[in-house]
Amino acid sequence: MAVVFDIDRDRKPADRKPRHPEKAHRPDQPLLRKPDWIRVKAPGSALWGATSKIVKKHGLVTVCEEAGCPNVGECWEKKHATFMIMGDTCTRACAFCNVKTGMPAPLDRDEPQKIGMAVAELGLDHVVITSVDRDDLADGGASHFVETIQAIRRAARETTVEILTPDFLRKAGALETVVAARPDVFNHNLETVASKYLRVRPGARYFHSIRLLQRVKEIDASIFTKSGIMVGLGESRDEVLQLMDDLRSADVDFLTIGQYLQPSRKHHPVVSFVTPDEFKAYETIALTKGFALVSASPLTRSSHHAGEDFARLKAARS
Repeated sequence: MAVVFDIDRDRKPADRKPRHPEKAHRPDQPLLRKPDWIRVKAPGSALWGATSKIVKKHGLVTVCEEAGCPNVGECWEKKHATFMIMGDTCTRACAFCNVKTGMPAPLDRDEPQKIGMAVAELGLDHVVITSVDRDDLADGGASHFVETIQAIRRAARETTVEILTPDFLRKAGALETVVAARPDVFNHNLETVASKYLRVRPGARYFHSIRLLQRVKEIDASIFTKSGIMVGLGESRDEVLQLMDDLRSADVDFLTIGQYLQPSRKHHPVVSFVTPDEFKAYETIALTKGFALVSASPLTRSSHHAGEDFARLKAARS
C-alpha cells in the first residue's frame, strides 16, 4: 500500500509544518479499507535504492514520492522516476492531492541541467517531467519546462520526453512556448469530471483544460496528447463517458483512468472503489470512441509504464 507523508520530512521535529495548512481545520473524512485488488509491492529493494540514490545526489524532486504514488516500488526498480520540477510546493490546494501547498521558493536555475544529468545517468529511454502549479510566476513556469526539455535532449539525445503540465490558467502565451519545444507527448490531466471541479479541483476550470489540449493539436498535430482522470470521487458513469467525448472533441490520443486513493483524513474521501471489471468496461468504451490508446485499471497512473505506452502510441499511429 502507498506510504503517505503528512509533514515536511526535511525539517527538524520542532520546525515541521503541515503539508496542507489549508486543510488543517477541515473535519476528518473516513478512510475506507482498500479492496483485495489494490495491492502493491513495498519499496526498498536494491534497485529501488539505486534510483533513490541518483535522485538524491542531484537534489531532485519526484512526484513518485511527493504524491505518495502506489507504484513507486515497481517503477523505481526499473529506474523509472518521474521528476517534478519547480520545487515541491504547489500554489494550488486540490482536495485530492498530497503535494505540499504554500508559497514556493524561487526557481532553481540549475534544475534543468540536473534533470538532464540524472536522466542520462539512469539511462532512460523515455522520461516524464511534471511540475507543481506555479501561479506566482508570470508564465506559470513555461520557460522552465522548455529549459528542462532542452537540457534532457543535450544530455540524453535518444531519450523521448513526455511532459505533464499544469493548466497555465491566465498565463497568455505560456502554452505556445512549451509546445514550441516539441515534447514527444503533451499530457495535461483533467483529474475528474466537470461536476466535481468545484470541490475536487477548485483552482482549475474544466473547459479551459479541454481547450488547452485542443490547442496543442492545433499548434502541432504531430505531438501526442494525453489526459488522465481518477474515479471513485463520486462521479457517475455517464459523466465519465461525457468526459471521454469532450477529450475526443479535442483530438486527445491517450486516456488514463485510475482509482483515487485518499492521502489522509483531511483529503477528499474515497466514495467508491471501482472494480477491475468496471475499469475494463471503461477501457473498451474509450477505445470505441476513438482514442489511440487507453490505460484503465485501479493502479493506473499518468506516468506508469509511460515508456511502453509511448511505443504503443507510435505503433498505433503508424
